Amino acid sequence: MTDLDQRLSAPSASPAGNALRRAAPALLVYAGVRALGVAVLAVWGAAAGKSPHTLLAARWDSLWYTRVAEHGYGWEVTLPDGSVHSNLAFFPLLPWLEQLVSAVGPLSYADAGLMVSWVASLFAAAGIFAVADHVYGRRAGICAAALWAVLPVGIVQSMAYSESLFTALAAWSLYAVLRGRWVWAGVLASAAGLTRPVGAAVVAAIWVAAAVQAYRERRADGRMVLGVVLAPLGAAGYVLWVGHRTGGGLFGYLDVQAGWGNGFDFGYAFARFVGDKFTSVPGALAGLGLVVGVVLVVWLYVVGVRQGQPLPLLVYTGIVVALALCAAGYFGSKPRLLMPAFPLLLPLAVALARLRTSRSALVLGGVAVVSAAYGAFWLHGSGPP
Repeated sequence: MTDLDQRLSAPSASPAGNALRRAAPALLVYAGVRALGVAVLAVWGAAAGKSPHTLLAARWDSLWYTRVAEHGYGWEVTLPDGSVHSNLAFFPLLPWLEQLVSAVGPLSYADAGLMVSWVASLFAAAGIFAVADHVYGRRAGICAAALWAVLPVGIVQSMAYSESLFTALAAWSLYAVLRGRWVWAGVLASAAGLTRPVGAAVVAAIWVAAAVQAYRERRADGRMVLGVVLAPLGAAGYVLWVGHRTGGGLFGYLDVQAGWGNGFDFGYAFARFVGDKFTSVPGALAGLGLVVGVVLVVWLYVVGVRQGQPLPLLVYTGIVVALALCAAGYFGSKPRLLMPAFPLLLPLAVALARLRTSRSALVLGGVAVVSAAYGAFWLHGSGPP
């Protein structure tokens, strides 16, 4: 038997196995970058006398999620200014998963949240790779996953926060839309809607893509209709439940967010925040950095439009960016809120993919070191990310 005969007679690999092998380089690069970030945080924490475990699993929003997992909803804090911070602001999927993981193993809710986030971050990297690979090819997919890992706020991907979980669900939902798998897209979008308020961006992407396809084909496929119906159920169900619990009806969840100082004001509060930075010389540097950051985000979006990114990605990204930049709230969290807008990285991924492997590795390696140091510095600060 010849080698050719042996290859022809051998059982073919499963689609899942082929997909895993195709994505393996992206996942290895991603895992390496995140391991570097956690290692630098651990060294920094040892020098500063702070526990990296506490920083990753038991501070800021992580505490709110674990309290939901442990005690359920209904807990709130009244601040000296009279504002009320209710845990109803936090969507339930992450606490549910914390309860599940803790129930089947020895982990605390905090450690369960950390495990969920770490596993979800790998699924997010795989989803980002799949989307970029589908649109621009494998090299761009690897670079896109690596760029998401080396974001300045990439350390959040390793925290017991909901960003990694949401990005994983959003990326795979968008990939399902691009492949015409409408039911899967709707199911994943519904789960994303149970994770963060910005799940509305995934729903909008599905609805717009379905409407355009139905218009072009002059018909609506049954699976498409089912996906469209399923997509908003998660977010709508939670928002309606909060409204019923608080007595606020359809606007009950907005009232909860208002207690936290959050709300959509078309960017007025953020613009005023940036403008106030220019009242002093040191502040002007920070203000200039914020302006440059916003310009960069807008520029990357415009480049994505010019490169012909698929419509679902553009709709999703546009809404994520608008909600992040045009909402009032804690301004230090805006870089984190932009993290799920991974299609912004695709133009950079395409550019990196055109370089030699050694050059792109050198660029990504250098940025990874800077990102790891910045992440450790950031988490050792006083305010939440």
